[in-house]
Amino acid sequence: MANITVNPTRMELTRLKKKLKTSQRGHKLLKDKRDELMKQFLETVREVKALRAEVEKDLMQAHGAFTLASALMSSEAIEQALIYPKQSVELTMSFQNIMSVNVPIYDFHTKTQSSADIYPYGFAGTTGELDSAVEALQKVFEKMLKLAQIEKSAQLMAEEIEKTRRRVNALEYVVIPNTQEAIRYITMKLDENDRSTTTRLMKVKDMILKEAIEEKRAQDVAAMSGYQAEHA
Repeated sequence: MANITVNPTRMELTRLKKKLKTSQRGHKLLKDKRDELMKQFLETVREVKALRAEVEKDLMQAHGAFTLASALMSSEAIEQALIYPKQSVELTMSFQNIMSVNVPIYDFHTKTQSSADIYPYGFAGTTGELDSAVEALQKVFEKMLKLAQIEKSAQLMAEEIEKTRRRVNALEYVVIPNTQEAIRYITMKLDENDRSTTTRLMKVKDMILKEAIEEKRAQDVAAMSGYQAEHA
């Protein structure tokens, strides 16, 4: 039993048996948690992959629209049109518990609900291509926020999976085997003590029986000697 020192007593044996039972129950619960987290993590990763492809596609469309608008308008005109944004956004964050992991939930609210309020310029001095570019960015913004949310969730779940994996391994390969070895060691020592006690008791019993036999024999000899003396 390497690097473990225990007192071979029945009280220590009882304590270790309780510890072993608790460790085995905790090991099972942690394995179940790890497996469920892995399932949730893989689903989240698939969602990240699909949404990232959508965001990249939408960003390419927005970039293409701005490139076309830049070809039809001067850079000064575009900068002047977009210099003062008309719409404002408020971002809020809450949390959702997934297998003891608090993952973030992002949400945003615009100042007004009208979709026309995304254009900070008049339509007379701009082109339709610039309108399409601004609209494309407005649509991809929500997807980008969702992507950030699920990527952060995947990161937090990955960290929790790693911590849970280390705990499972510590229980499976260190705590439980060492406890079982300590229980075997104490059980062996107690059995040895029981055998030694039994042997001592048997020796004491033999000594008492031998003394009783010798005493009975002496009494018989004395009685016989007295009987012979009376009838001599």
